[in-house]
Parts: sequence; C-alpha cells; structure tokens
Amino acid sequence: MRFKADEIVSVLTSEIQNYRGKADLREVGQVLEVGDGIARVFGLGGIMAGEMVEFPRTGVTGLAFNLEETSVGVIILDDYKLLAEGDECKALGTLLRVPVGEALIGRVVDPLGVPLDGKGPIVTSHYRLVESPAPGVAARQPVEEPMQTGIKAIDAMTPIGRGQRELIIGDRKTGKTAIAIDTILNQKGGDMICVYVAIGQKESTVAKIIENLRNQGAMDYTIVVVAGSAYSAPAQYIAPYAGCAMAEYFMLEQGRATLCVYDDLSKQAAAYRQLSLLMRRPPGREAFPGDIFYAHSRLLERSAKMAERFVIVPTSADDAKVTDSSAVNQKVYVGPIDKEHALKDELPKHPGHKLAKIPSSGGSLTALPIIETLEGEVSAYIPTNVISITDGQIYLQGSLFNSGQRPAVDVGISVSRVGGKAQIGAMKSVSGGMRLDLASFRELEAFAQLGTELDKATQSQLDRGYRVVEVLKQPPYQPVAVVDQVIIIYAATKGFLDKIDRQKVQAWEVQFIRFMREQKSEVRSELEKQKKLTPELTKQLEACIQEFGLQYRA
Repeated sequence: MRFKADEIVSVLTSEIQNYRGKADLREVGQVLEVGDGIARVFGLGGIMAGEMVEFPRTGVTGLAFNLEETSVGVIILDDYKLLAEGDECKALGTLLRVPVGEALIGRVVDPLGVPLDGKGPIVTSHYRLVESPAPGVAARQPVEEPMQTGIKAIDAMTPIGRGQRELIIGDRKTGKTAIAIDTILNQKGGDMICVYVAIGQKESTVAKIIENLRNQGAMDYTIVVVAGSAYSAPAQYIAPYAGCAMAEYFMLEQGRATLCVYDDLSKQAAAYRQLSLLMRRPPGREAFPGDIFYAHSRLLERSAKMAERFVIVPTSADDAKVTDSSAVNQKVYVGPIDKEHALKDELPKHPGHKLAKIPSSGGSLTALPIIETLEGEVSAYIPTNVISITDGQIYLQGSLFNSGQRPAVDVGISVSRVGGKAQIGAMKSVSGGMRLDLASFRELEAFAQLGTELDKATQSQLDRGYRVVEVLKQPPYQPVAVVDQVIIIYAATKGFLDKIDRQKVQAWEVQFIRFMREQKSEVRSELEKQKKLTPELTKQLEACIQEFGLQYRA
C-alpha cells in the first residue's frame, strides 16, 4: 500500500486546524496569594493592563492591575474570600463592560450593573466599556445651555451649564449631597437622565437618598450606582467609571442630556491608594500613587457638550432615523460652521434633498464631583487636583452652615468658569451685581460688629444685604423654578423687601410665589416664555410686587 505525500499533508493540516478550534488557547495562570481585594497570579505572560481575568473554580472575576516581571497583580471585583492559593485563573481577552440603556432607569445597581433593588434582572442588549476615551475637541461644542439646579445661590451666582464639570467641595456635614440631590430633583419633567454614584457611604445614608428620590418621583429618570462603605476597594474604585459609562450611552447613542453625580471622589481616591499600596506601587504625596491625578482626569474629561452633526439626505427621509451612513454625499458636517458650509456650498448640488440633524448628536454629560475637605483645607492634594480639572467649584463653608445659612455657599471662593453663558437672560440681568453686593455686605457686617455708629446709607445697605441673604436661604430637597428665582431676586435686589421684617422674608417669599402663580399667572408665563426681562415685563413685575405688598400688609 502506497501513501501519497499530498494526502498526508492535507489530513495533518485539517487535524491541526480542528485541534486549534477545540483547544482553549486563553492564557492560564495560578494564584500565588490573595487578600484585601487583590490577588497575585503566576503566569498570564501575555495579558494586557485592564484585561479581565476569571477564576473558574469560583466564578469570581478580576482586572489585571499590575504587570510585573514574574507575576500579575489582579484586583478582585467579587468576593475575594472565595479564592484560595493555587486556584487556576484565565485571561478572558476582554475589557470590563457594564450593562447600559433604558432598562437601568429607575434601578439601583452595583458597579458591575448587578441589581440591588430586588426588582429582578436587568434585561438589556446594550453594554459599554467602563473605561472609554473622552470625546475629542472637534466633536464638542462650547457649554452655553443652562442646567438649572433649583438653588437660588447657585443659579444666580455660580451657574452650571450642560456639559460642564462643577465641583462641590466642603467639610463633612455641610450639605454637599443635598445640593446634588436638589439638582436631580429639579430635573423632574425635563429631558435629563441622572446618574447618582454613591462611593464609600453608609448604606443607611444611601437608602435615605434613594427613598427621597423615589418619594419625589425622581427615580423615573435616575440610575443609582452603589459602592458603599462595606464594598471592597476595587468596587469603590471602578464605581464612578461605571456610572459615567451608563450616562455616556444616553449622551452618545441617543443624543440626550445627562447628569452624573460622583459622591464622593475623596473616597474613590482613598480606595485607589489602598489598592496601589497593596500592589506595592511607589507612594507619592500623602501616600497616593503618582497617577492619582490621571485617575480623576480621565473620568471627568468624559463630560462634554457634544457638537450636533448633520448630513444631506433625500427630502422624503425620516429625520428620526437619520444616521451617519444616510448621507448621499458621504459627508458628515459637525457643528454650526460646517452646517453653514453645507447649506451654502453642498446643498445646492443636491436638488430634492435637505440637511438633517443626526438624532444621536448634540447630547451632553454634566458632572458634579463631590470632594470632602478636612477643616476647610482646600489646598490639600486631592482637592487641588480636582479643582484644576473642573470648570469651577461650589465651596460650602462649615461656619456659614452652623450659622443657619443653608445652602452654605461661600460666594467669595465659589466660581463657575462658564459664567453668564449658562444663564437665561432674565437671571443674568437680575443677578449681575449680586456677588459684589454680597461681598461688600460681608465687609460692612464685620465693620458693624465693632459697635460704631453707621450713617443712613451704610445702614440701608446693611439692611438690604441681610434681606438678600435671607432670600438665598433655602430648605433642602425643595428646588425653586428659575422663573420664581428671577422674580424673588429682582424683588430683593431692587429694594422691595427693605421694609419687610428680616425674620419674615422667607414667609413673604412663599406667599409671593403663590400669588404670582395663582393671581398673576399671565405675567409669570410670559417671563417663562421670553426668558428675559423686557422693559414691559419689568413694569408688569413691579406692579405685581406693589399689588402684593398691599395685600400682604392687609
């Protein structure tokens, strides 16, 4: 019997191919030691940083964190106590993903997207990488659209725009979380999706926040991501990235406005420091690793106001179904400059066509990171890092909080680097000199405490300052509509409250807002529609204040 060489070669080739198809070619390693949320693994020589790792015996997953010469440091995303020395582990060849989409709205999940609210599994076909690159400069547009917080002191003097990153900073128990929750509550009835990420907080505190959101109807547009104080350091470290990925889906895939609250990044930094020290990474200032700045910057840089994109499509095309590939000329026009170019130069070349906006463009992700300071030390390492990344900060002062000024916003040190562009015209006109007036009032107040006699002009300035301060006081979880804010601030700054007793200013405010809503709804509606104080509207508003003044006295 004779063998043909080409037949033998073909048989061997097919056998080798079949063997490769059946064999598990993923790299396999072995656990050398495990503890405190990390494992040191021998093997996995070809693994990449951030790649997912599975421990088949227990089903536990982890992330490759440290790539060393003879071993790999893995952070454990599940219960590390299930692992033991000698366990086998496999590199999965994938990066960490979390479920995203409409199915998450109204749900409470952990950083891996596992539900915690007992409402059953999350059914979604959409997943997104936890770590994604931030949008480039060309894909963005300037921040100009206001994001109303419902808090008078903020909307008037440190306004926030959609796509901005505004830091909330202050000592513990000064009302930082209350400002973030007020902002979420104020989005009710709007188009914004909110994500609240609780990092390292007591579970009782988080439960109260969730209950508050549910009672006020805010869970209808909110996702809560929880990595409480009982969670491991790896879970606390990845929680803000997971929350950001969930918000990014709505911004990038649906073109919607989103808000992400990170409460708080001080605890995330502490968790990252713990992991890094356990992995024997060299400690730097305050024992933080050298890349702690990068950990926060790559998170906050993902906040953006995305530019709108346009394509030329047939006139009969459905605008709601337009995508990048719908363009008849293979071109996508980004932003207002490109749009003008398309209208002038390209559209005339295509009769029977129109310029259509891609629905998934123009979304925004607004970030409200929270940082906790110790004894007002804003010049510490982590606070200064995050201040330098963000577009402004709202500083809450303990002494103001204790004196009854709530929210305890320190006007002198708080700033928004977007400024008046993130305000409606009416608010800009009534709050223009408010910051300077309050600063001079604080100086006068300190001078008046010396007991010296004041002239009439100085005394009247002091009296008005006291009333403006009273107007800026606001109970938690009761956001005020921006139109009502404009009306009240106008009355205070123009001297209509000068004769009202300081103790009764807030009662006057509540009654006046009710009066405007019930008896002068046409004036309020016109202001809401125009969003600016025209001379005619100003006259009508002053007449309303005077009319209410007579009723109030009566």
